[in-house]
Amino acid sequence: MDKLLQSVKIGINEKIYIKDPESTTLGRRIVEESILMINAMGFESFNFKKLGAKIKSNESSVYRYFENKHKLLLYLTSWYWGWVEYKLVFATHNIQDPEEKLKKALALVTSATKYDSDFSHINEVLLSKIVINEYSKSYLTKEVDTENKEGYFVIYKRLVTRLSEMIKNVGANYTYPNSLASTVLEGSLHQHFLKDHFESLTDCHENGDPTDYFTQLVFNSLNKNPNG
Repeated sequence: MDKLLQSVKIGINEKIYIKDPESTTLGRRIVEESILMINAMGFESFNFKKLGAKIKSNESSVYRYFENKHKLLLYLTSWYWGWVEYKLVFATHNIQDPEEKLKKALALVTSATKYDSDFSHINEVLLSKIVINEYSKSYLTKEVDTENKEGYFVIYKRLVTRLSEMIKNVGANYTYPNSLASTVLEGSLHQHFLKDHFESLTDCHENGDPTDYFTQLVFNSLNKNPNG
């Protein structure tokens, strides 16, 4: 199983990048360092000139991979959601009981991210922090409808659909499975953000609290007892 996981490649929409960064050492270096820099300085302060200086390469070399930093953010967030999806699939594929499968899925998508050695050039812990702080900037743009039609958000939407299907398998008559699934994913990011920056606005102060909160939210919505 470990060898299988190590062979997994997260498939990103080819329209997001000019040249696949996974195809070269420089491309992987661009991804690796951009995660470190965006986490350290924030997306607004980050630019390709600073990235080029960091990797000791011309700024123009970064533009051979990404048209602009917005496309780079789309790449990073798409990669993150693809990584979450593959973890979700492998963590739940052998669970037959629908309620147990849903609980496992909720724990996976709402808990704090841990380092994954399967992808050595990507720090998933720092990338998750970027998603928490910056993900909304990837779609709160005037171009969102066009980019959506181009399939830029297909991985995230597919993840919502997977979670929605699990919700429907537990509560077949529940009217809002897509809304609940997207609420869990977006709400989890928000609760982690509140934990870090606005502690008085959340009750999720412990490591397990976001998962406990969303598990209760989902199962109460489905009129099910999460404790069996």
